[in-house]
Amino acid sequence: MLPVRQIFDAQSVEDVTAATHDTLNKAEVAKSVRPGESVAITVGSRGIANLKALVRAQIEFFQAAGAKPFIVPAMGSHGGGNSEGQRALLAGFDLTEESLGVEICSTMETVILGRTDEGIEIHFAKPAFEADHVIVFNRVKPHTDFAGPIESGLHKMLMIGLGKRSGAEIYHRHCRGESFEPIASKIVPLLLEKCPVLCGLAVVENAREETAHVEAVRPESFASREPELLQMARKWMPRLPVNEVDLLIIDQFGKEISGTGMDMNVVGRKFLRHFPSDRESVRCKRIFVRSVTVKSKGNGCGIGYADFTNDRTVAAIDREITGINCVTSGHVSGAHIPVSFPTDRECIETALRTIGPTPPQEARVVRILDTLHLESVEVSESCLPDIAANPQSEPSGPVRSFQFDSDGNLTRLSDQHSG
Repeated sequence: MLPVRQIFDAQSVEDVTAATHDTLNKAEVAKSVRPGESVAITVGSRGIANLKALVRAQIEFFQAAGAKPFIVPAMGSHGGGNSEGQRALLAGFDLTEESLGVEICSTMETVILGRTDEGIEIHFAKPAFEADHVIVFNRVKPHTDFAGPIESGLHKMLMIGLGKRSGAEIYHRHCRGESFEPIASKIVPLLLEKCPVLCGLAVVENAREETAHVEAVRPESFASREPELLQMARKWMPRLPVNEVDLLIIDQFGKEISGTGMDMNVVGRKFLRHFPSDRESVRCKRIFVRSVTVKSKGNGCGIGYADFTNDRTVAAIDREITGINCVTSGHVSGAHIPVSFPTDRECIETALRTIGPTPPQEARVVRILDTLHLESVEVSESCLPDIAANPQSEPSGPVRSFQFDSDGNLTRLSDQHSG
């Protein structure tokens, strides 16, 4: 295995607090807020870069305008589909009433705002609906399920996040195709008409998982601006250093990394889930997941899209929480448990016996920490011609064998690189 450093676009926001205040001022949102009015700020379950600083910046901005901001967990069915679990997810990001100095109104209660012409019941989080204003805050990025002009961002937060478990379940049930946009184009205008949405605050990250862009978007511009922000995110997203992979080893996966634990856009399983598709730019024959993150709180949604895992990862997954999330999203196979073995060594040896006629010593193997952190990776020697031809990749150390501990498990990739 050869350590490789990937060089991605490094554009980033130096001061996210100042950037947040600047864009909110530019959008002139304070002119619509009167002293004493309540402002609901949405926060989801994703590990957005600088999350706490971005949330605090919004709180400070509206407090300075004399308003009373508060937090609404907007994460659909995540956190076990209950208010305590969603509050706990926020606490995992150090977002608590004590650390923020404002109320966190965590409830699964929604108001029903009517139905579309097709009979789709429209749900919206009750605390947000009852607020004087709502700030729809979310990261814009390619979605792991949907392909289209609108994927993960302001529309999704408005519908799925603020729809809570009830709304998320309904919307996912009607989004069985490949695109989220047709259903969003019917529901979001009704939500914007009936709910007190003041603006959206969209964040785009670069390949280093750094804040690269912060922008306040007025409700009337959601439909036109979000596709442009999505293209920006797509351009900056991280990628594997090679496109053809026999075995991809992922050290960790979890909900704060991606809705499916590992980003399907990165691993190339967005369309077929269990196999690489001709529509993907990257094709991984086999995927081995080594662990679930602590911040995921046992949510193993997406483990079913891996081919192999180890017994300790299976033991760390909360089957109830995972099942709720996967059933709500409609992707029940995401909760399926892959083939597992007691040790990493057994997983790797077995996986390499299933890639076809390629001898294990000639296999194209790539190892990553997770699908968010792709600057430091490892590739097998058979991938060296690809690395040499890739201007964004360069060797960062000598070729070496896999490092197993006495139990037959790999040491963490980040530990190896730091050592």
